Amino acid sequence: MAADAITIARPYAEAVFGRALESGRLAEWGEVLEFLAAVVSDPAARDFVTNPAVDQQQKIELILDVAGERLDEEGKNLVRLLVANGRLVLLPEITRLYAHLQSEHEGLLDVQVTTAYALGEELEKEIAAILKEKLGREVKISSEEDPGLIGGVKIRAGDLVIDGSVAGQLSRLANELGI
Repeated sequence: MAADAITIARPYAEAVFGRALESGRLAEWGEVLEFLAAVVSDPAARDFVTNPAVDQQQKIELILDVAGERLDEEGKNLVRLLVANGRLVLLPEITRLYAHLQSEHEGLLDVQVTTAYALGEELEKEIAAILKEKLGREVKISSEEDPGLIGGVKIRAGDLVIDGSVAGQLSRLANELGI
C-alpha cells in the first residue's frame, strides 16, 4: 500500500513543486502542504474526508473552512482537485515527496538517523558535518529513536545505508556464523 501511495502521490507533488518553482514560492507551498497534511491527518478530519456518505462539496468546504485565509486561490484549487480525484488522504505523502524535491533542488541531502536513544543537537551537527565532508553536499538531518537497535546508529541518505547499530552487527555476526 505504501508503494502505491507513493506512486499515486508523486505526480501531485511534482506538479505542485513545478508550480512553486515557476512562481518562486517554494517555501510557501511547503508550508501550505504541511498545513493541509496536518489537517487531514487529524483523526476526526480523516474520518470525515474518507466517509463515502459525505459528498465532495462538504469535504471541500470543511478543508477550506479550516484553512481560512491560509490558502490562496491556487491552494484552494489544489484542495478541490484532490477531493475530486479522491486523493485528499494522500496529502501527507504528497507533502513528504514535495519536501524531498525541494531539498534536491536546494542541493540538500535528507538524512535519516536512527538511534537507540535520543541524539543531542551537538551530535546531530557532528554527524551532519562528517556526512557533508564525505558526500560533498549540504545535509539535513532528521532523527528518530528505535530502542530495538540496542545501541549505535543507522544512517540512511538516499540509497546509502550505514548500519552501525548493535542489532545490525549482531545480525551480520549471526549471518556469518550461519545461525
